[in-house]
Amino acid sequence: MTTDSSGQSDSFDPFVPTAAGMYDYYLGGTANFAADRRAANKVLAAAPEVILMARENRGFIRRAVRFLARDAGIRQFLDIGSGLPTQGSVHEIAQAEAPDARVVYVDNDPNVLARSRALKTTEAKTTSMITADLRDPDAILNHPDTRAQIDFDQPVAILLVAVLHFIDDEADPYAIVARLRDTMAPGSYLVINHATADPRPDSAGGAAEVYKNTRYPATHRTRDQVERFFDGVHLVDPGLVFVSEWRPDTVTDVTPEEVWILGGVGRKPTVD
Repeated sequence: MTTDSSGQSDSFDPFVPTAAGMYDYYLGGTANFAADRRAANKVLAAAPEVILMARENRGFIRRAVRFLARDAGIRQFLDIGSGLPTQGSVHEIAQAEAPDARVVYVDNDPNVLARSRALKTTEAKTTSMITADLRDPDAILNHPDTRAQIDFDQPVAILLVAVLHFIDDEADPYAIVARLRDTMAPGSYLVINHATADPRPDSAGGAAEVYKNTRYPATHRTRDQVERFFDGVHLVDPGLVFVSEWRPDTVTDVTPEEVWILGGVGRKPTVD
């Protein structure tokens, strides 16, 4: 057993399914356990489109990070709820456009940290991985590894991708996002996507039932509720859309309703 610099244990329970392990399975990865696969297959029985959603989610991340690094000039990325390392991770995308880009990955699943070390994901001086929980944003913002990589006096991109639907209303996700937003310098960006039950309530409801038996159940929110997360920032074009519609590289035959994840990128306005 090892610990990260915050003293948190890397131990984990392989018999309890996790969102990170299930998502890795949807993407065809191997960093998952039998409990993850069993739960994921139950989700797929209720909503077979979840595999497509996972792939489209990765595409959204790729396009958003590329836009931020190449077009918006962002050189600092804080990816909260990053999940298990996979091909096309944020640091690979950002550093392909800007080799000096710095990335901090955050996840509350100890297996993510252990797997990142095994794959040497965080060996580079410009990339770090910490174990922390989005429900405690100050622990993330004040973590020594975060502070070593991120200068919050300069523009930063904070990514909350496929994570806020694992924060229930009791934890006040809007206050969490506001805390992160208030820390960002003007000219920073907030990247959010979130599952919504609006287009396919039966599929979404079936998937949510399975997630009730994982460490963190899922909460689907309406478009209006997701848009509230962008209070205090200006959505860049094309606004809040299904992730397959956010600046697609090519024309596809995927219908937006098949991918019931809304996504957007917001910019914190500069002070006049």
